[in-house]
Amino acid sequence: MIARPATLTSRTPETTWRGAVASSLRFSVPLRHGDGSPERLELFARAVRADAPGSEELPWLLFLQGGPGFPALRPAGGASGWLGELLPRFQVLLLDQRGTGGSSAVEAATLRALGTPEAQAEYISHFRATDIVADAEAVRQALAIERWSTLGQSYGGFITLSYLSLAPASLERCLITGGLGEIRGDAAAVYRATYARMAEREAEFFSWFPEDEARLQRVYDVVRERRAAGSPQHLADGSEVTETTVQRLGMFLGGNGRVQGLHFALESAVVEAPEGARLSAGFLGVLQGQLDHAGHPLYWLLQESIYSSGAPTAWAASRVRAADFPEFLPNAPRPRLLGEMALPSDYEESVALRPLAPLAWLLAEHEGWPALYRPEVLAENTVPVAAAVYTHDVYVDRELSLATAAAVRGLRVWESDQLHHDGLSDEPGTVLGALLELTDAAAPAQR
Repeated sequence: MIARPATLTSRTPETTWRGAVASSLRFSVPLRHGDGSPERLELFARAVRADAPGSEELPWLLFLQGGPGFPALRPAGGASGWLGELLPRFQVLLLDQRGTGGSSAVEAATLRALGTPEAQAEYISHFRATDIVADAEAVRQALAIERWSTLGQSYGGFITLSYLSLAPASLERCLITGGLGEIRGDAAAVYRATYARMAEREAEFFSWFPEDEARLQRVYDVVRERRAAGSPQHLADGSEVTETTVQRLGMFLGGNGRVQGLHFALESAVVEAPEGARLSAGFLGVLQGQLDHAGHPLYWLLQESIYSSGAPTAWAASRVRAADFPEFLPNAPRPRLLGEMALPSDYEESVALRPLAPLAWLLAEHEGWPALYRPEVLAENTVPVAAAVYTHDVYVDRELSLATAAAVRGLRVWESDQLHHDGLSDEPGTVLGALLELTDAAAPAQR
């Protein structure tokens, strides 16, 4: 692959905090690695090692964050959690992927400054996995690292598969957690699977808290009653509360570490008052928290484009819902909860997303996305790879994950029917222990 060189522009002195030693690095990289255009981006990364003798000699591991559109972990806890599990064996580079955190972050204001929606779409087209891999390669070379390992959480696993396709010689081993994505470019297949998973997870949730199904129905009733009366409620950002707003509570179902949050929210969702029922201020705050598009617009803008290797995605989640899953439509009697399904209506209802609607439509209709993967390279893979697959994952479907695993030579799967999409943070020792053991065992056989 073509990765034009990165320039290391600054590096802060190291600081020590709770068993970890960290410094911040900034790089300058091309917007387009494949041509000679002068436009450049700034990349931010944080290098972290253990506060222990000899840690500066340990091999490097690159962490690839989930998303798309979110910055890497900020290690406020020092050598704790999954980072703490890695530091005895690796120096870790926490890279803010382009467009996130300190890496030329994409916000509504930066997009407006680019001009027309067409200019914005051309710019955003350079923020997918292949571009992130090219950035990683440029950074690796700038730091004079011969080879490194990777840990990819969720979307970071998708990026890992692109890395294995485009620059496998740079990789020592790859660990993937909840991130064996669909590699054929069929976004509709992703949503057919994940709608079904969401329905299963919702049913499981109501089996734990049967009273919450009636509470959720009451929330929908209040939303509809207030709209009919001409007094709908609004979130703090000014967005009107609709059925779809409430459906976004389904994001709580995506992890064992947060699923209880849905129960706690529904417990005090509605205030029954003489003048009429309303949604509580606390519940409105929970809804707003599920819809923080202003800080991370790439997350929704690229939600479907991260799957395409050519054809337009054409609002795949919306098409699949209308054709096969009407119980998820907002006019259903009690609409089912939604997960990571970006919909055209989001760009009508959300105050933060409304200005981005022309851009979102252009991205949905975009033809000729560059290929994200090279199946022939993955089929001949020699890099030790291990992936955690969660049986009931509502974001990355098990069956699609196993099909992808079968397409990567030598990839070893560790499956859990107890952990969920947040398994890396929920039980880091269990997950990373299993993946490191599998790749340790694979290394002699595959090299």
